[in-house]
Amino acid sequence: MSKLSSLLPGAAALVLLPASAMAEQVTLDVLYNLPGFTRFHQPIAEAFMEQHPDIKIEFRAPAVAYNEGHQQVLRSAVTGDMPDVFFSGYHLLQELVETLEPRGQITPIAQFVEQEDSGWVDENYSPKMYALGKIGDTQWGLPVNASSPIMYVNADLVREAGGDPENMPDTWPELLDLAVEINALGDDIAGMAYDIGGWPDDWLWQAMVYQQGGELIDAETGKVAFDNEVGLNALNYFRSFVTEAGQPVLDWDQSRQQFGAGKTGLIFSTPAHVQTVEELVGDRFELVTDTFPLDDKENGGVPTGGNAAVMLTQDEAKQDAAWEYLKWVTGPEAQDMIVRITGYLPTNKRATGEEFLAPFYAENPNVETASFQADRSQPWAGYPGGDSVRIWRTQRDIIAAVMRGETTPEDGLAQLVSETNALME
Repeated sequence: MSKLSSLLPGAAALVLLPASAMAEQVTLDVLYNLPGFTRFHQPIAEAFMEQHPDIKIEFRAPAVAYNEGHQQVLRSAVTGDMPDVFFSGYHLLQELVETLEPRGQITPIAQFVEQEDSGWVDENYSPKMYALGKIGDTQWGLPVNASSPIMYVNADLVREAGGDPENMPDTWPELLDLAVEINALGDDIAGMAYDIGGWPDDWLWQAMVYQQGGELIDAETGKVAFDNEVGLNALNYFRSFVTEAGQPVLDWDQSRQQFGAGKTGLIFSTPAHVQTVEELVGDRFELVTDTFPLDDKENGGVPTGGNAAVMLTQDEAKQDAAWEYLKWVTGPEAQDMIVRITGYLPTNKRATGEEFLAPFYAENPNVETASFQADRSQPWAGYPGGDSVRIWRTQRDIIAAVMRGETTPEDGLAQLVSETNALME
């Protein structure tokens, strides 16, 4: 049981505070995305209020997804009904800042960080994790949830193909060779599944770019930065997954069912799916997880999905209260709860210690895998122009056509570059 859970009964005592005490409270109006996240936001807020009886957290109804929450905040900026704290998707943070900063409707947190002890940042966040809340040279938020793609492995099929599930290949050419061997085990066995052609966002696309040490956008030209061997390598991989490793081009749900039935050797997804995949697999085979392979060990990384807590209120009393809340929700106690509930990697370094997650990880090694990628975390970037969703839908169709063999990787790359640059303009 999380340490936060033991605090929850005391939260009920808040309603017994005298009216004079309640009147002195600062109330924070908070918006987060994804209704499923209520399962950790609510108990974390209750534990926070137990420790901070002068601050009350009131949640708005959660937005159904990151895009919808982002649009809701932008609309409220016009109507004057802004929440005090918002949990912004990393890939939308730049657009949020660029829209709200000129209007004075978002608050950088540097002044609050300066109030902490000199080593506070280093004690709590790795440099790459902390940078997820930064746009340009300014820190706008603190990282709350973090999710980078990991590999799910059917250990039985790997062994049957001559591999070692405890020592998996850590580059894509080597992994593809193993997937080919797994595919050769039977007509109904697929070597692997990388379901980018049906993924709802460009997370898996950015992963394949970043693992090569590539970039999404060229900072000097404002154009795509994968108009080179990085982009071509990625598309060649995707086509090879189908032609050499036997990947069927399915949507995520179908692919997950195939893996759970023991018909696929390797599959790539979010660590948030660990519990779901474990339930699908049951006792059919041994399931292990591993980190995302990197072709470029020095410069490669993985995109980090999730969100940063940002401060929108311009009221000084609320800002002070919001800072306490931001620190709490990204602190080790809260991160302990989030990881246990979701399987995400912790954003706070102290959360992995013996007092918090270390015993849990010892019992749940498939969840711990994600934590090994904290130092590989790179921002899940958005595209300039605020049309990232439409851009990905266009890119996804092109990538799927390459995987099906309807378009060559070379022609697919030319289309990706041309369409993406056009949509950014």
